[in-house]
Amino acid sequence: MAIDFQRTAPTHGARVGRKRSLWLRLHLDPWLLSILLLLIAFGLVVLYSASGMSAQTTLAQAIRMGVALVGAVVIAQFSPATLYRWTPLAYGGGLLMLIAVEIMGDIGMGAQRWLEIGPLRFQPSELMKIAMPMMLAAYLHRRPLPPSWRDLLVCGVIIAVPVLLIARQPDLGTSMLVTAAAVFVILLAGLSWRFILSLAVMAGAAMPLLWLNMHNYQRQRVLTFLNPESDPLGAGWNIIQSKTAIGSGGLEGKGWGLGTQSQLEFLPERHTDFIVAVLGEEFGLIGMATILVLYLLLVSRGLVMANQAQDTYGRLLAGSIVLTFFIYVFVNIGMVSGILPVVGVPLPLVSYGGTSSVTLMAGFGILMSIHTHRRRLLKH
Repeated sequence: MAIDFQRTAPTHGARVGRKRSLWLRLHLDPWLLSILLLLIAFGLVVLYSASGMSAQTTLAQAIRMGVALVGAVVIAQFSPATLYRWTPLAYGGGLLMLIAVEIMGDIGMGAQRWLEIGPLRFQPSELMKIAMPMMLAAYLHRRPLPPSWRDLLVCGVIIAVPVLLIARQPDLGTSMLVTAAAVFVILLAGLSWRFILSLAVMAGAAMPLLWLNMHNYQRQRVLTFLNPESDPLGAGWNIIQSKTAIGSGGLEGKGWGLGTQSQLEFLPERHTDFIVAVLGEEFGLIGMATILVLYLLLVSRGLVMANQAQDTYGRLLAGSIVLTFFIYVFVNIGMVSGILPVVGVPLPLVSYGGTSSVTLMAGFGILMSIHTHRRRLLKH
């Protein structure tokens, strides 16, 4: 009996369709997930050297990243409609934890930023990087766009309360990132260039007031940024050693684990805020270009996914998550290379840290949720 291969053999298109439907059933984006895994793997390689070849530190970070990945996968299973309903709870819970930090927070390195619940120690301010854009996107989802002056005033109140609480800790870097996440939501909602220019002028006019309310160490960071050589053995030490490390790497670098600035401990905070200097010294321009390409691919894929969102809440939230991640990368590399003041922002998915990694991966989990639940639209 003759067999009709045309009817029994699956076509290439059908196989591809099944693979795509499998990823959709898992509510994961294979391209985004692959880039994230490459970045995490590359980050662990750099961290091993930056930590002085400490297997314990690298293993601890790998466990954290594994937990963060699992968290992202779990969050991706929830539909945007569910996330939308939980948004007030996330924002309100974040505010309550920030107030708890103000009252009984744990003090470390001169700042009151942490909460301790049993063996768990975390920064509630990190959670606001997600809760803030969620709350603004949820509010603007119900409003006509572009937002009116009244809506912008309400958004200003939503932003101001947690940002002021974070700034009081003090944590200028995180307060700036939370503000950036909020501003991206408002910009994506649609504002005229005249209004944006007016905001920029008002922000510039407020700079003297900001300067007067800065702590002494924050002012010193700005002055050091303008002239690090004014105090080369004190406030300017970090940035001078960082630029020296990056410049000495050349094209191919000195080799993995062979960096003199990092391995001889000239470079402070080499496994956290200044880890990109270790990367530049040991892997050179090629290593720096590699990680920048990975970040570019991740941001590009994220923007494509945000553009394909089918409702206002998803579009505003996804766009803010991706653009805030870009600001993370820009600020860290900018401060380490000397083109921005040092504000204590880690290099995402590479620097050693727990809360920030979990927050970032939670954001990507939300992004995948928005992308893979596109047929289940929110009701206005």
